[in-house]
Amino acid sequence: DGINDLVVYRRNGHNEMDEPMFTQPLMYKKVAKEPPVLQKYAEKLINDGTVTQQEFEEEVAKYDQICDNAYVAAKKETAVSNAEWLDSPWPDFFSKHKDDQMVIPITSTTEDKLNHIGKMVSTVPEDFVVHGGLKRVLRSRADMIKNRMADWALGEAFAFGSLLMEGAHVRLSGQDVERGTFSHRHHVLHHQEIDRKTFVPLNHLDPEQADYTVCNSSLSEYGVLGFELGYSMTNPSALVIWEAQFGDFSNTAQCIIDQFISSGQAKWVRQSSLVMLLPHGYEGMGPEHSSCRIERFLQMSNDDPEHFPKENEDFEMQQYHETNWMVCNLTTPANFFHAMRRQVKFPFRKPLVVATPKSLLRLPEARSSFDDMVEGSRFQRIIPEAGVAKDNADTVKKLLFCSGKVYYELVKEREKKELDSQIAITRIEQLTPFPFDLVKAELAKYPNARITWVQEEHKNMGPYSYVEPRMRTVFKKTQDPRELEYAGRFPSAAAATGNKQMHLMELSGFMEAALGF
Repeated sequence: DGINDLVVYRRNGHNEMDEPMFTQPLMYKKVAKEPPVLQKYAEKLINDGTVTQQEFEEEVAKYDQICDNAYVAAKKETAVSNAEWLDSPWPDFFSKHKDDQMVIPITSTTEDKLNHIGKMVSTVPEDFVVHGGLKRVLRSRADMIKNRMADWALGEAFAFGSLLMEGAHVRLSGQDVERGTFSHRHHVLHHQEIDRKTFVPLNHLDPEQADYTVCNSSLSEYGVLGFELGYSMTNPSALVIWEAQFGDFSNTAQCIIDQFISSGQAKWVRQSSLVMLLPHGYEGMGPEHSSCRIERFLQMSNDDPEHFPKENEDFEMQQYHETNWMVCNLTTPANFFHAMRRQVKFPFRKPLVVATPKSLLRLPEARSSFDDMVEGSRFQRIIPEAGVAKDNADTVKKLLFCSGKVYYELVKEREKKELDSQIAITRIEQLTPFPFDLVKAELAKYPNARITWVQEEHKNMGPYSYVEPRMRTVFKKTQDPRELEYAGRFPSAAAATGNKQMHLMELSGFMEAALGF
């Protein structure tokens, strides 16, 4: 092996407009006396007889002419094709989808496929010894399959498994993703008596299926997320996911998110369907692992808060085309199922940020029926009130909009106060692009209700600062005199309190504000 120790310098400092003499006067006096590298190399070649002075000058003139011609030609350009700027184009991807750019993709699957995947992820080979605790998990999955229900982990397995069986490669990486941070996923089973012997059920669905890669990564979010972003751009037909151990772990990958993911298409005409799963939710566990800082992702969204898009049959797909990414805070396994599948089914590629749940992973109320995943079902941008309030909408006193886990707390408290007929609750599942059209319809449905945004985050965090101006735009569009009220935690410097009692007091306070009149 050999080592080249190169000592180099910048002749003009940081750039051609810089003045390095301000800070490095002595060194740059020496640099100014040093002949340029091209001059020194040319003199050596001429002295060696390799080229003549005339040949050297002709080469320089030829290169100068190339630059001049390109400069003149550039001024004549009237249009630029994005394809010309793609350094790693996807063969046939865009041409294959040229006729369905405005068609909402079908993301449902068949019940037979759900049953097959469910059976495979709830059983193991007879000679494989699993942990006793996992036997209970597998039995629980089997029971849900019999009842045509899915919790979060099963909904995820259905999404991954169905894509794999359709030939789409699925890749999941992050900290503890094989087991799942909250011990809910268990996509890699470990033999309890033979070291390093594992079984991955999702790789045994069908002989013709695509490969499923699930791998734990180091606590180097910046490096890992950057790698997964690059991986996602090599194959448009793959579902590539990075999951943070907790949502706020994304903060050490912020430069990848800011510089490349949120702005990749705008800056470099590069599309990516990378998914970021960021566990989020206020469970009273302290400030460090409660918030994925969803407000940051919403702030980087490119939709105009003061513009109500033109309403037509292409409204939803037009929004997807124009947005730089999607940001969701989902409340059901079925909606998560559809969100994952549409990343591969879309006729284009956009990143997706999901504030994923923690306590909802095991909440019995947060389960989905097979009906919400089989033929005829689709992703829901909002989930309207489905209880008694919708049947007497004119007399409803309050319409609450919310997103994520807080919905289930609101439902529980509403039932306790016996306000089911007086208060309607609408979940905004997809925050960006903002569902202006559906929010407009919800407001029209409850003409006499006060309108309140409810969130568990502090007022200077969470979706409120993103949602509020967009709600004002809907009010203005419909000439609705109502205003948006706020119910949530007060502003704070910390993402969450570290005191359990304070957490419960805050929760009680904004529940009272949300459900009071």
